[in-house]
Amino acid sequence: MKIAQIVCAYPPYHSGIGNTAYDFAQMLTAQGHEIITFTPQYNKENASKGEDKIIRLKPWLKYGNGAFLPQLFFRLKKFDAIFFHYPFFGGAEIIWLYKKLLGKKQKLIIYYHMDTPGLSPVAKILSLPSLLIRNSLFKQADKIICSSLDYIEHSDMKKFYNKRKDKFMAIPFGIDINKFSPQDNKNNTLTKILFVGGLDQAHYFKGIEILLAALGKIKTNDWELSIVGSGNLQPRYEQLAENLKIAKQIKFLGKVSDNDLPRVYRETDFLVLPSINKGEAFGLVILEAMASGLPVIVSNLPGVRSVFENNKQGFLVEPSDINDLKNKLENLIYDEPKRKKMGTEARKLTEEKYSWKKISEMLNLLFTNI
Repeated sequence: MKIAQIVCAYPPYHSGIGNTAYDFAQMLTAQGHEIITFTPQYNKENASKGEDKIIRLKPWLKYGNGAFLPQLFFRLKKFDAIFFHYPFFGGAEIIWLYKKLLGKKQKLIIYYHMDTPGLSPVAKILSLPSLLIRNSLFKQADKIICSSLDYIEHSDMKKFYNKRKDKFMAIPFGIDINKFSPQDNKNNTLTKILFVGGLDQAHYFKGIEILLAALGKIKTNDWELSIVGSGNLQPRYEQLAENLKIAKQIKFLGKVSDNDLPRVYRETDFLVLPSINKGEAFGLVILEAMASGLPVIVSNLPGVRSVFENNKQGFLVEPSDINDLKNKLENLIYDEPKRKKMGTEARKLTEEKYSWKKISEMLNLLFTNI
């Protein structure tokens, strides 16, 4: 099958949506499908990451990760199916119009990644056309997939979901369990904590302020936090660490290459993802950490909470609850046997449920039988 994949961001820009789209392209290509990815050309540094075919279109208008791409309309006719990653403000309108006018015979599969709470006033205005046609667009879809039905049941799509449950199916994100693998006998003198995520305004919901505030309440200094990621909010986080007198225990690693990232996980003791709202729907970094044999501490949010079992592969914490997070951090910082036991269970879970092989088979079945 010839598939046009459309996504708002794509590597080398680091984002959960873009990385997932990249992985899906690899899986579908391996299954014999021809997939071409259409994504905005945000800047001259947008270089192709991998072997799949990528077409970067220059936006007529852009803001954040939204981009108006009218030229996309004329590039979709030769495809058997359209695989659209939502949200994509500026792209959704084009897909909707194309399906209305020319694409009625083509299959439309939508991957609903997440809601978009906390938009800036400008972003709310620019996203209005996309929101107005959203239900009509989703009615046009042959199938709507998501990382978890738990998230959809609590999302902005819940009313549509309750009316058309037949359209929805859950396909979780997958992880390359060969690339991300455990390391025994780390011999760390300090307990090494890891956060991985964007530090830009688009990823404001990742909860780094909450993490730093919780760490600032811990009385001992036998821990170290490494933050992987970059963005315009980094100076704010650096200043907060200074104010909390924990700056010497925080390492801002910036962007880490795809080749080096597995090593960073392996050298760490556990991952924290303290997201504050439904801007976090799954968290691919959770799978990367668990495949690396790490326990995780993650916010108790729809979708995210369904990735693993609380108290078995890690801990759930209440969003924005600094004291709850502090207690869970201390639990893993000071209990190495528990970290190792949870890490073993985490690796086992990724092998059983989230390996690329399993997710690839689910995707292939979907596109073959749609």
